[in-house]
Order: sequence, then structure tokens, then C-alpha cells
Amino acid sequence: MSQAWERLEDRMAALRRRNLLTCGVRAFFGARGYAEVETPYAVVAPGEEVHLRAVRAGARYLNTSPEFAMKKLLAGGAGPIFQLARVWRDEPWSDTHAPEFTMLEWYSLRADMGALMDETEALLRAVLPPVVECRGVRTNLERFERISVAEAFARYAGADVLGTEGDAGALAAQAGAVLRAGEDWEDLFFRLLLERVEPQLGRERPTFLTHFPAAQAALARRDPADARVAERFELFVCGIELANAFVELTDAQEQRARFVAERARRHALYGPDWEMDEGFLSAVAKLPPCAGIALGFDRLAMLATGARRICDVLWLPE
Repeated sequence: MSQAWERLEDRMAALRRRNLLTCGVRAFFGARGYAEVETPYAVVAPGEEVHLRAVRAGARYLNTSPEFAMKKLLAGGAGPIFQLARVWRDEPWSDTHAPEFTMLEWYSLRADMGALMDETEALLRAVLPPVVECRGVRTNLERFERISVAEAFARYAGADVLGTEGDAGALAAQAGAVLRAGEDWEDLFFRLLLERVEPQLGRERPTFLTHFPAAQAALARRDPADARVAERFELFVCGIELANAFVELTDAQEQRARFVAERARRHALYGPDWEMDEGFLSAVAKLPPCAGIALGFDRLAMLATGARRICDVLWLPE
């Protein structure tokens, strides 16, 4: 079997387009007054998500996201900022995921969720053609759809996701789903999201899925108009999840409480791991009002080139 470098010629057109995409992204943020930053790749605490799969590197862990480090810079007064960061997740290869990948992450000061969605739309229109086609799905970027999680579940799963929160049986009954052994409300929420909701999103036009239940957004601020939901959104284009964003939580006490709960669940499932990042919690207390977004740059390159597999837009997939 030939190696990736021996098949480089097959990928060169896509890789040259990837280079142009990188230049376009930097030009976009430079014109808007953002500073490009670079944060450490080996960290003592890679995050606090329950199912986070971090890769150990000696006494540290390879970065799963630059979020904690970038927020420390924001607390120090660096913003607005962006980064094209290498990140690692101990997860298997697929057509749309590589264990080592590039994440485009940026933070806008004093932005609300609507302003961040507007800026994301502007970025995609600046660096992509008006119509993109990837993995057999053709999407027009002229107009973006915005739909809340509650609206999406009502439309595609026939369920009141907020009204049934915490009651797996009620959610299953409304959705016409069979509750699996040991499946709690959160498990069923994600199963319905993956099986019924996400396959409908970002097809004819890009879709922002907004206002997640607060328990599914540990780093996001609760919506002042409805405390049941958080100011979080995801973006889907050509049926692919492209980005995840928050209006950032700036209450350090609430952030600590959320982390304690997440850590307890993670440790119960997978055992003890890294220490809490106390430096990050100190930074949260000084974080200016801001909103941030993490966008899969390799997936953006797939959209730009029409590649069917993420390995087709990587210089040396291994």
C-alpha cells in the first residue's frame, strides 16, 4: 500500500486551495482589527467536558482546544483575537474527523449571539464560493437559517425538549422513541439530536442551531430571557457540523460549579485525570463581555474544495 506522501500529487489542487483559504481567513480578521495569537499545544488541563478524550504528552496533555488559553489572553486585555490552532482528540478517523486537526477559533468583544452569527456568515461568504457542494450535498450561502434547539426538536422529533428536560420517559413518549436500558434524558437528547435533528440541518442553506439546554453548554452564559437555555449555537453546512460557539460565561463561581459537576461525571465514567485549571477560573472572573466560536478549519477546506474525505485536504494524513 502506498503512503500518504506518495499520493501527494492527487491532493495538490485541494492543498493549494487550502493555502488560499488560510490567507483569506487571515485577511478577513486582519481587516476587522483582530490580533492573531498562538497558545501552547501541551497543557496541564485540556478541558472539562464529560466525554473529553485527551492525548497525554509526558506530564501534560496535547491541546483539545485553545479556548482556556485564549480566554486567559482576553482577561489580560488581548482581544479581539483569533487563532489557527493544532488540536488533538483521542478519537478514531472518519471521513469528516481526524484525531489531529486545525481549529479556527476567534473571540469578539461585546458581541451577542446574533452579532457572532452575522460575523460567521460574513467570513464564510468571504472565503467560500456562493454555492458549495460537499459529500453529495449542495448548499447556497445566500441566506442562512437560524433555528433553536427547541424549535428543531418540535419540527424533526415531535418533542418538547425543554418541557421534558430531566424526564427521559416523557421525551421518549413524545418522540415515539424506545428508551434503551440505562438511557437517561441527556443520553436520549443526544441520540435524537444525532439521529433525527442534525441530518436535517445545513442542507439547502446553512443552519445555525441555537439556544441549547443550559446543561449542554458548560462554558456558555444562560440566556437572560430564558434560564433553561444557554447562548450557544452550532453551524451546519452541507450537512456537516462546522462550528460551535458561545456567548461566554463570565461568572467564575458559576463556572467552577459547572466544572465540578462535569468532573464528577467524567471521573465516575473514566476515572481520575488532570487537576482543575485554577488559572483559567481566575481569568473567567476578569473576562470582558465576549462571544467566541471554534470552527473546524479542515472541514472548511472540505467545503472549499468539495472533498469527500478530510484526509484529502490534509498535507500529510497519517
